[in-house]
Amino acid sequence: MPNTQQKPSHMNGYYKITFMIGLGFFTMGLMDPLYDTYIPIFLSRFVDSKGLIGTIMTLDNIFAIFLIPVVSALSDRTRTRIGRRMPFIITALPLTALAFSIIPFTALNTLWALILSIFLLNIFKQSARGPVVALMPDIIPGELRSEANGVINTMGGIASIVGTIGLAQMMNIAIRLPGRGPTTDILAFPIAGILVLVSTVLLYVFVKEKKAEELPAEVREKNPSVIASLKLIFSNGDRSALRILFALLFWFIGYQGVLPFIGLYSKDILQTSSGTAALAAGMVGIAYALFAIPSGILAHRKGRKKTIRLSLLMLFAVLLAVFFHDPVTSSLGFGTLAKQLSFWLLMFLFGMFWVSIVTNSFPMLWQMATYSDMGIYTGLYYFFSQLASIVAPPITGGFIDLFGFRAIFLFAAVCMLIAYGIMGGVNRGEAGESA
Repeated sequence: MPNTQQKPSHMNGYYKITFMIGLGFFTMGLMDPLYDTYIPIFLSRFVDSKGLIGTIMTLDNIFAIFLIPVVSALSDRTRTRIGRRMPFIITALPLTALAFSIIPFTALNTLWALILSIFLLNIFKQSARGPVVALMPDIIPGELRSEANGVINTMGGIASIVGTIGLAQMMNIAIRLPGRGPTTDILAFPIAGILVLVSTVLLYVFVKEKKAEELPAEVREKNPSVIASLKLIFSNGDRSALRILFALLFWFIGYQGVLPFIGLYSKDILQTSSGTAALAAGMVGIAYALFAIPSGILAHRKGRKKTIRLSLLMLFAVLLAVFFHDPVTSSLGFGTLAKQLSFWLLMFLFGMFWVSIVTNSFPMLWQMATYSDMGIYTGLYYFFSQLASIVAPPITGGFIDLFGFRAIFLFAAVCMLIAYGIMGGVNRGEAGESA
């Protein structure tokens, strides 16, 4: 990969800029857990079948599976005075904030109004996501990206905490709407939209991409087509990139099969209120914030592949524990509060090992990329993860309808075990390797 930065020998010289880049991830981390928790609840006002709710939840992902790779690849080839990623970021994120803010208001009207607002939100959000993510490897050297991704995932974890522990509690606060009077389940979304706008402004002001004329000549001149880049990736004899992509397909199927239903599981099985339904996802966010940086440092020292595979085994064990949680705690005579607390502890452990996978899998792919095709690799990552988002909720929603809520945890555990096996054949992507 061309040396477009002056590289220090350690991460210290990059923490400040990484933190500022992390504001882009902060916006996603702020919205995603609120979206995953409350959109199924909003949909349940109009739809009884959990399987159908899961299907509706995938409508946004169907567009994302095309938008993220296309916009990421397009940003690879964009040259402006403010950089190649920033034009997409400062356009799409403010529109995302607006669309996110209006969702609970549309949920007060009709199913079609709600679906339309979800559709618009994800058009804008997924258009921003690829350039936001690709901004970091453009600026941070390859050998430091696990640590940098740890910092960025910490920002996402903090945002998740703000969303699920802080903003979610505002869903219990009634606001007076014209013609409706006091109404709950509103306030968190518009406040989150304001925070997204503020983060976008700060990101634009403090993060400066290199201009085209500042790049080395060989980088400026090398601008392969999207098709040529994809052919190069898929024809590589090593297959490490493909193995990572298929492994992440399975671990995201497991993850996306569980998280969209955690809010409903908390309300229906654990008997939580609407405001505390997001606390299970909040535990994942707290663990995300606490362990993202340590997992990046650990992977730099012990190896990214080893860290990911160990984390997959631990997730398999945690998900099995969650599968047995309800019958075991019921047989032991746990009260409602004790059952909730023990479930949140398991979700904390889930988040701890999950962030170790997410923090280090992206840098493994980026390690195989060059400056010219960084967006292509970023888009492929999201293509496979969004494909999982399409496949998983209808399957697990159907499992809930047929076998009850617990079935989704066993399904996710099996997915983690399959991903563990696929990762065994990965031979590239460690810190210090050349693309």
